[in-house]
Amino acid sequence: MSIKFCSSVLLVKDIKLSRDFYEGLLQQLVEIDHGECIVFVGGFSIWDIEHAYTIMLRDALKNIPNNKINPFELYFESDDLDNILNKFTSMEIEFVHSLFEQPWGQRVFRVYDPDRNIVEIGEPMTAVIKRYLNMGMSLDEVAKRTSMPYEIVQREASNLGELL
Repeated sequence: MSIKFCSSVLLVKDIKLSRDFYEGLLQQLVEIDHGECIVFVGGFSIWDIEHAYTIMLRDALKNIPNNKINPFELYFESDDLDNILNKFTSMEIEFVHSLFEQPWGQRVFRVYDPDRNIVEIGEPMTAVIKRYLNMGMSLDEVAKRTSMPYEIVQREASNLGELL
């Protein structure tokens, strides 16, 4: 059962202004642009804070005062998500929300660390792509459903073909 650190996520009030800062001033290269979420080469992301809260905090949002929400998240992935979830469920860990499927198809859950920072654990997007390909979706359908670049979907399809 392995868990891999993937990135830090900054929740920002103005995605365009923040993108201009990181891309323009700090010369960071955009790897993937999902609109409300921008992933930079090197592994950190910025999310529009309002959009992020509706996805990350879901039902918990209505019970948390604005000044108590931490605009930062650590993001981890595991190919063994269900066993990781079972382990966390058996412990006295406070969940932000239970396992659910994000709008782009990735299954995730979020917990609070001891200082109430948000920690997300999700399945790798490669697993999501492979799941959809195994369901018979076309490369175009998978790229559209997951918001992943076609080239990445194509690479995963090629990798999947090699395994068959």
